[in-house]
Amino acid sequence: MAIRAKKITPLTAAEVDEKVAPGMRIAAAWGWRVLVVIALVAVICFLIVQLRFVAIPVAVAILLSALLVPFSHLLQERLRFPRWLAVVTCLVALVVVVGGLVTLVVFQVRAGLPDLLQQTSLKLDELKQYLLASPLHLTDADIDRYLDLDTILETLGADTGWLLTGALEVGSDLGHVVAGALIAIFTTVFILIDGRGMWQWFVKLFPQNARAAIVGAGEAGWITLTSFVTVQVLVAAVDAVFIGLGAFILGMVVGTPFPLVIPIAILVFLASFIPVVGAVLSGAIAVFVALIYLGPVPALVMLGIVILVQQVEGHVLQPFLVGHAVKIHPVAIVLAVAVGGFVGGIAGALFAVPLTAVLNVVIGYIARGEWRTNPHPTVADVVPPTRGRVRAE
Repeated sequence: MAIRAKKITPLTAAEVDEKVAPGMRIAAAWGWRVLVVIALVAVICFLIVQLRFVAIPVAVAILLSALLVPFSHLLQERLRFPRWLAVVTCLVALVVVVGGLVTLVVFQVRAGLPDLLQQTSLKLDELKQYLLASPLHLTDADIDRYLDLDTILETLGADTGWLLTGALEVGSDLGHVVAGALIAIFTTVFILIDGRGMWQWFVKLFPQNARAAIVGAGEAGWITLTSFVTVQVLVAAVDAVFIGLGAFILGMVVGTPFPLVIPIAILVFLASFIPVVGAVLSGAIAVFVALIYLGPVPALVMLGIVILVQQVEGHVLQPFLVGHAVKIHPVAIVLAVAVGGFVGGIAGALFAVPLTAVLNVVIGYIARGEWRTNPHPTVADVVPPTRGRVRAE
């Protein structure tokens, strides 16, 4: 008796989709889209790394422009400066301020560095004698293994080829620094002169239907960036003034002038542009100088001053100024700095927070469709009225 085979009708695509649970369909739809986004981000990061000697100066120029453009507008609107005169005034002010700070630091460090090295050597000798007399039963050989500077220098100088390679790398880096500085200055000048024209040219690269969203998102991101830079300058100034003033007062109380106060304050100011982390690392230098010149107890007091300033920054300035101005949580700020530093070193830590803030505003603006009803956001739309007024182009 023959057995008939049952005819199997193939399922259609719609029927197959019906067999899959709705949750799985949603997860799959999200999954491949997330993978595409990750791939796009990876490609962009790869291109930035490959073009870092151009990308970093351009990013620096954008940050400088975010600081100078409102000042340029103020000169043009309030004082009736012509555009060219306002641009020249901004650039001269920038060069004078940066050049003055660098010159001051160089002269102060050159004057105080030899004495600092001598004091450091004396303190190492005192530490060595203390360890020899301690109950740890350490010998001269054990201590010299970690504290003998001559041995460290001999180790560094053992490989002449390594030193030659390092010298070549330094020369190459100096060339990159000079080229990067020229690119940053060139880009900053043109953003000040015709930033809006450059932006309009960039927008024309997108399809006609997408230009309204790009324009509005760009304006919202620019307002956020100018707010961040302005507020970060205030935060950096507060950190520098209070840590420098604390070091100066500590030297007066102890009776020994605190050395290198001005370079330390300037270093704190510059390092504070890396939110949360920068001022901590630069404050550690102040603690080290206090330990070398003033002793353990004043060093502990200096450490307390640095911690107090950091507490004020972490619990007042960062949450209520930076965090609100850029509309991201303080925890997100710390994580962004950590990820940026891990991926891109100092440059990554410097640009992590402004990039995160701008992306947060831009993505939110486009996702909510605000460009349909509010194609040109103002400062009040991006930054709450009580958190500052920043004019953006």
